Amino acid sequence: MIPKSYQKMHENYPEFMQAYEAMGKATREAGPLSDREVALVKLAISITAGLEGGSHSHTRKALAAGCSDDDLRHVAMLTAPTIGFPTMMRAKSWVEDVLQKRSDV
Repeated sequence: MIPKSYQKMHENYPEFMQAYEAMGKATREAGPLSDREVALVKLAISITAGLEGGSHSHTRKALAAGCSDDDLRHVAMLTAPTIGFPTMMRAKSWVEDVLQKRSDV
């Protein structure tokens, strides 16, 4: 599921979005991490930055990269010592949003 606002950016600014996506591809390919590892790191970054939409997106991408539901829950829980328990609980709910929506289908 690609958010409408992201699609709209592609429509309105195609060259900018091509450059943005090329940068993302280049950063993934710049190092030795597997697609699965990259997905888990990106989820952790989104969680710690407090990005709900990013956490949803990276949860979906991590599932597509072969991560299990428990892998994603564990990533969320690992953030507690750094961002605090209440903030981790909020972020874990973002992961659960995606997992629940997937199981509802």
